[in-house]
Amino acid sequence: MSPATAIPQDLLDILVCPLCKKPLALKDTGESLKCAVCRRVYPVRDNIPILLIDEAVIEPS
Repeated sequence: MSPATAIPQDLLDILVCPLCKKPLALKDTGESLKCAVCRRVYPVRDNIPILLIDEAVIEPS
């Protein structure tokens, strides 16, 4: 587990983007999860991933 987040690694291993179904990666800050394919960034609030497409922002490449 990263010190910035309390999301267990086994959960991170199975999380996928709800839009394109590709794996999500924890960003350096631990405050969000990013899809490398569609570039959507999903927030993590109180150590809970918010995987709602409407909550995601699209990060420039």
